[in-house]
Amino acid sequence: MFRKILLWLLAILVVVLVVSVIFIKNNKPVYSGTISLEALEEKVTVYFDEYGVPHIFADSEKDAYKALGYVHAQDRLWQMELIRRIAAGRLSEVFGSELVKTDKLFRGMGLGATDEMIQTHSDPSSESYILAQAYLDGINTFIDQGKTPIEFKLVGLDKEHYQMKDIYNVFGYMAFSFAQAHKTDLLLSDLKETLGRKYLEDLDLDINPGTTLIQNSRGMKRMAMNAGNSINEIMESLPVPPFVGSNSWVIGPQKTKNGKVILANDPHIGFSQPSVWYQAHLVTPKQEMYGFHLALSPFPVLGHNYDYAYGITMFENDDIDFYREDENQQYRVRKEVIHVKDGQDVELEVKISPNGPLMTGLLENLDEEEKITMDWTYLKEPSNLLEKVYRISHVKNLYEFRDAVAEIKAPGLNMMYGDARGNIAWFASAQLYEKNEYVHTKFILDGSNKTETEKHYLDFEKNPQAINPSWHYVYSANNQPEEVNDKLYPGYYLPEDRAKRIVKLLKEKDTFSLPEVQKMIVDDKSAVSPDLVKIILDNISKVNLNDTEKDAIEVLKSWDGSYKMEEAAPTIYFRFVYLFLKNTFEDEMGEERFEQFLQTHLYKRQIARQLKINKSVWWDDISTKEIKELKDEIITRSFHEAVESLKDQFGSDASDWKWSKALTVEHKHAFDKSGALRSFFNVGPFHTHGGLEVINNQLFKLNNKGVYKVHAGPSTRRIIDFSDVENAKSILPTGQSGNVFSKHYSDQAEKYLNGGFVKMKLNKQEIRTAQDVLVFLPVKDSV
Repeated sequence: MFRKILLWLLAILVVVLVVSVIFIKNNKPVYSGTISLEALEEKVTVYFDEYGVPHIFADSEKDAYKALGYVHAQDRLWQMELIRRIAAGRLSEVFGSELVKTDKLFRGMGLGATDEMIQTHSDPSSESYILAQAYLDGINTFIDQGKTPIEFKLVGLDKEHYQMKDIYNVFGYMAFSFAQAHKTDLLLSDLKETLGRKYLEDLDLDINPGTTLIQNSRGMKRMAMNAGNSINEIMESLPVPPFVGSNSWVIGPQKTKNGKVILANDPHIGFSQPSVWYQAHLVTPKQEMYGFHLALSPFPVLGHNYDYAYGITMFENDDIDFYREDENQQYRVRKEVIHVKDGQDVELEVKISPNGPLMTGLLENLDEEEKITMDWTYLKEPSNLLEKVYRISHVKNLYEFRDAVAEIKAPGLNMMYGDARGNIAWFASAQLYEKNEYVHTKFILDGSNKTETEKHYLDFEKNPQAINPSWHYVYSANNQPEEVNDKLYPGYYLPEDRAKRIVKLLKEKDTFSLPEVQKMIVDDKSAVSPDLVKIILDNISKVNLNDTEKDAIEVLKSWDGSYKMEEAAPTIYFRFVYLFLKNTFEDEMGEERFEQFLQTHLYKRQIARQLKINKSVWWDDISTKEIKELKDEIITRSFHEAVESLKDQFGSDASDWKWSKALTVEHKHAFDKSGALRSFFNVGPFHTHGGLEVINNQLFKLNNKGVYKVHAGPSTRRIIDFSDVENAKSILPTGQSGNVFSKHYSDQAEKYLNGGFVKMKLNKQEIRTAQDVLVFLPVKDSV
C-alpha cells in the first residue's frame, strides 16, 4: 500500500513538473524563428544579443518600427498596459476601488490624451506619426497573435488594441512625475499660514549662489496639509515608478585620453520590475540608433549611434503655480466616469478655470469651500513630445539637436549632447517664464489678482545652456544652474552634493578614459558629508559620553564619506540626520507636516544649511517652554538618541553597524502587495552600495527605524566613448524583459549591484553571430 501511494505521488509530481515545463515554455517570449507580419514591406531580421537586446535590421524605418513594436510588446506588454492607464485615469479598471483616488487626480488634471488633442497637435502625414503608427501596428499584431502575459490572466484583464493617444499618455505621466510643486508649494503655504514668515527665512527658499551651480489665509492650513498627504499617497500607489533625478556629464576631447568625447548618463527613476527602460538597436539604410525606450515610446529618450549621443536629467524648474480662486469664479465643466473593477462606477465633475483645473474635489479630504486651481505649463503649452523625441533621435548635427530641444515646453529637461566631431553641449529645455517682482511662486497665489497671475514667457536663448565651453565639460546633477542675465530661475533643485563631487572629479585630470568614467559613474563618496560630520563632532558635548558613543565618534572621525556596504559611518550618519531634522523641525511643523517635509527636495538642501548656521528660529523646542535650545544642544541630543537606538538595534559595537545591515533594495512588481505572488515577480531584496546624494544615488526615505529600503536610483548607467563607440557600455537594474519566464528577466541584476556593465553592440559582424534570431516576413512571403 505504502509503495502504491509513493508511486501515485511520484506520478502526480511528474505530471505537475511536465505541465509546469510546458506552461513556462508556452509563455516565454519568442526570440528565434519566423513570424508573419501584415503590412510589412520586406523581411526584417532581429538579432537578440546575450542580454535580450533586439538589433533590428530592416530595409525601411517603417518596417523596423513595426518589428520594434512587436518585440517590445512581447517583453513589456504588461508594463505598457499600466503606463497607458495612469494618465488616462483607468487604473481602477484593473486594481479596483483602491486606485479611484489616483484616477480622479489624473482625470481631473486632464493628462489623458484625447482624439481631438491629437488631431489638433499632430500631423498624420509627418514621418514621426507614420513611424509611431507602424510601432503601434506591431504592438497590436502581437496582441492578436502573441501570448497573453500571465499578469493579464491573474487579474482577469482582456487585452485591448493600442492607439496613438496611449503614446501621448506616457509622456503625460512622465511630465507629472517630474513635478515637485505638488509636494512643496502646498506644504510651504501651510507653514507660512501656521508659523509665519520668520520660520520660512531659514528654509533657504532662494538658493545660495555660493554653492556649486551648473555653469552658464482662510482654511489654508487644513487645505495644504491634506493636499500634500493625498499627493504623497497617490505617488506611492502608482504601479509605474516616477522620475526623480539624474546625473549626466559630457567630457570634451581636450580632457580625454584618446581625444574623443565621452558621454555618461544615469537617470534616477523609481525602481520597479520590469525596470523602466527597454533597449533596442534599429538599423536601416538611412538611419541607425541604439536607444532606450519608455514603455509605449517608439522613439528613444536616450540614444547614441556612430555620430552622436544624448541623455537627460531633470531640470527641476518651477513650471506649476497654484491659485486660490474667488468664490465668484466661473468654471468650464467636464464630466468623467471612472469604471471600477468589481465596483460601482464613479462619476466625476471636473471644473476648469482660466488658471487651470480645480484641485478641490480631486484630492481627498479637502475643504469644499477652498477653490484651489493648478496652472501647469505642460497643460497650457503643448509641445507634442512625440515629434520632439523623434527629431532628437534623428538629427544630423549639434545645431539640429539644439533646434529640436528648444521646442520642448514641459517637462523641464537637461538635454546632454556629445558627438564624434568633438562637440559637447547642455541645454536646459523648458518654457521658462517670469512673474511680476515680489510674487513668490512657492506659495499659493491669488487667482483673482492680475499681478499674481501674469507671466512673461522667455525665449529659448535665455534658457541656461552651454555649447563647447572653455572648461571642456558639461554636467547636470539636478542642481541650480548659474545666473542667466543676472537671474537665477526658480525651481526645486537638489543640493550641491553630487554636482560638487562630479566637478571635483572632472577637474582632477585631462586624460579620461572609458574605464575611469565607469569607475566614476558608480562612485559612492560624498563631497559634503565629511565636512558636515566635522561640524557635528565639533558641536557634540563630550560630557558623560558612554563607551559606545565614544566608539561611534571614532568611526565618524575616520570616515572619508564613502557609502560602502562594509562602512559603519553611514549607518550612524543617516540615523543622526533623521533625528537632527526631527528634533529641529517636528515640534513646530507637527508630525504630519514633518513627514511631508521629508517627501520634498527641500529637506535635502536643508541638512547642510541647518548644520552650518549658528542662529535659527527652528532650534528652540517649543515643547520645552522654560528652556531655549541652541544648536549644540540639538546636535548633542540627536547624537545620543542615534547611538542609543543603533545600540538597541545592532549591538554595542559601533564598528559592527555595517551599512549593509541598514540598506537594502528590492525591485517591486505591480503584484508586490499580493502576498504569495510577491516573491515570484519581485527581484531582490539585495544589499547595495551607495546612498543619498552621491553619484551612485540610492534613494530611500529617512525614518525612525534606521533601516532603509531603496526605492529609486540609476535606472540605467550609460557610457559612450567616441574613441571606441562599438564598445559603449550600459547596465539595467534587473533585465531587459518584463516577462517573468524570460531568461532576461533579471540577468543583469548581479552585474548592476557590483558596478558592472554590458556592451551596447554596434558592430554588425559581431551582432550577426547571435544565437537567437527572429525573422519577420511579409504575409505574402510567408505562405
